[in-house]
Amino acid sequence: MKKRDQKTEDTKPIEIPVSKDLQVNIKKIKEILIDCDDVIIREFSVGKRQNYKYALVYIDGLIDKQLINEYVMEALMHDGRDEVPNPRTVGSNLYKLSKEGGIPLSEVKDLNCLKTAVDSVLAGETILLFDGFSEILLTSSRGWPMRGIAEPVTEAVNRGPRDGFTETGKVNTSLVRRRIRDPKLKLKYQQIGRRSKTDVALMYIDDIVDKGVLKLVKERLDGIDVDAVLESSYIEQLIEDDWISPFPQIQDTERPDAVAASLYEGRVALIIDNTPFALLMPATFNSLLQSSEDYYSRWAGAFVVRLIRTIALPLALLLPSLYIAITSYHPGMLPTQLALYIAATRIDVPFPSFIEAFIMEATLEILREAGTRISGPVGTTIGIVGGLVIGQAAVEAGIVSPFMIIVVALTTISSFTLPNFSLTSGIRIWRFLLMILAAILGLYGIGIGLMLLLAHLVSLKSFGVPYFEPYSNFINDFSDLKDSIVRLPYKFMKLRPKYLRVGDKVRMNNSKDINSLVDESGGENKDDRGQ
Repeated sequence: MKKRDQKTEDTKPIEIPVSKDLQVNIKKIKEILIDCDDVIIREFSVGKRQNYKYALVYIDGLIDKQLINEYVMEALMHDGRDEVPNPRTVGSNLYKLSKEGGIPLSEVKDLNCLKTAVDSVLAGETILLFDGFSEILLTSSRGWPMRGIAEPVTEAVNRGPRDGFTETGKVNTSLVRRRIRDPKLKLKYQQIGRRSKTDVALMYIDDIVDKGVLKLVKERLDGIDVDAVLESSYIEQLIEDDWISPFPQIQDTERPDAVAASLYEGRVALIIDNTPFALLMPATFNSLLQSSEDYYSRWAGAFVVRLIRTIALPLALLLPSLYIAITSYHPGMLPTQLALYIAATRIDVPFPSFIEAFIMEATLEILREAGTRISGPVGTTIGIVGGLVIGQAAVEAGIVSPFMIIVVALTTISSFTLPNFSLTSGIRIWRFLLMILAAILGLYGIGIGLMLLLAHLVSLKSFGVPYFEPYSNFINDFSDLKDSIVRLPYKFMKLRPKYLRVGDKVRMNNSKDINSLVDESGGENKDDRGQ
């Protein structure tokens, strides 16, 4: 990826010094936030003689008003009257006295720039200004309405945690922290977006992560210069290696357990405020085919499920193009009875097989999009009923053959087995490309398309890691294949993936097999139970 230009001088934040005159500071804030009716500026006085002037500034709807009322205003205006500081020194130490002994909040911060203070107010904090002092006190008071923690919609599991990310970044990072109680887990915040100033949390485990990957992620984040970041896909598209490719090089997830598992493997996670989707990098083709539930099921069940998923992938990619190629160019490859049946069903179809397949695939894509836009049971009903009604009507009208309906149905069902939506989108794009090549050259066109697809996947990289690992290097090293097409029992996965070039390679120490421990400690008891 080409290195992006650094931020220009005119995009740097403007430093506005804080005046000792309270009214001057309030005037500057009003000029910056002009025509912002939700900005609240509350001036008040404290002290027995009401001779110390303060001002609170916050955004209505973004703060916890009860917290500010009880622990800032009441503490200063009411409780402060019961204290009797030295009258000769209270004036010069008013700021320090308020910070260290007047506001019973756990998180307060000093600010000496008015522009930074305004940015904090826009982020949901409250600032406290003092008359006669050129410092501003920032009090943590964020309290905007937020969606509760619920089960992820796009990554539902039968067995596993039911909590998913929300649109609040602090909540999301805490869900990950809850699963990794390790001081080596590092979290670094930065703001991206000149106007949105979106909080982005970079998370990694210091002694596991590949420092080269971490450095590359930081450099690409620092190179982003954009007005606003409204969703994690903005950042994903700006830092990925090959933006032309239809396949994602960064994995997205709304599951905290998936983020924790990736961090334990040595990956880097980005948690972006205002979106429930976190980003994981580097990503490989293999990791995009894996589901969290694969690790919560018994190894035999996960073994079979991954085999089914591996079989479904070529079906979702190749079935329509194979139908076009065989019916148009190579009918002799089919058994005689099947070839005669397909020919008989297509007697009344007025279109060639490519147009027939394209009509049905395009119709299914429209139904899929309609079902997505209409959420809930109605969307599901539209997808199912629409597919059945339109398919049956198309067959009766003689537009498509019954066999084509079977092919499209198998293709659609197979695509639903893929756990990552972005990967499914890439497969759908290549499916149409292979259909075009099959209509032109038959099986030869499919062969050319598959070679181009394989060459593209092998050439891709995700933050320096080959995209087709561990398959591209399995001749030299078989160890990473134990968690690829199939999943072996945990006792065989003692090392982290080698292709990630992690620091701490061992995740499970060599220990005695549990069966031998049972034999040594419980053999006599087993005989007793047998009696």
